[in-house]
Amino acid sequence: MLGNLTGESFLIAISGIVIVFIMLAVLCAFIPLISRCVQMVESRGRKAASAKPAAPAAPAPQAEPEPAGGAYGGEVMLIDVDEKTAACIMAIVSHETGIPLSELIFKKIKAL
Repeated sequence: MLGNLTGESFLIAISGIVIVFIMLAVLCAFIPLISRCVQMVESRGRKAASAKPAAPAAPAPQAEPEPAGGAYGGEVMLIDVDEKTAACIMAIVSHETGIPLSELIFKKIKAL
């Protein structure tokens, strides 16, 4: 019925199962220990960071003065540039700076 199951093979199987459960118990004890060590290292890092003197705050950026002509109307002055080239330049500037195109203000595009 059970094939060739001898006492020796039964002991090998039981010892394998016992070893697996012992290793699982060791891991269950080891994980909280590692967690506590990491928390101690992090708290020491925070204490060291808070003990350092704070750098002087950078002055607040001043708002750019509004142009003499009043509020910007949204028109772009194109000098020796067609609209397709100007659109490409605007897209490239937006992509390279990471600033959305809707937040950029182009006043003049001039071919050099």
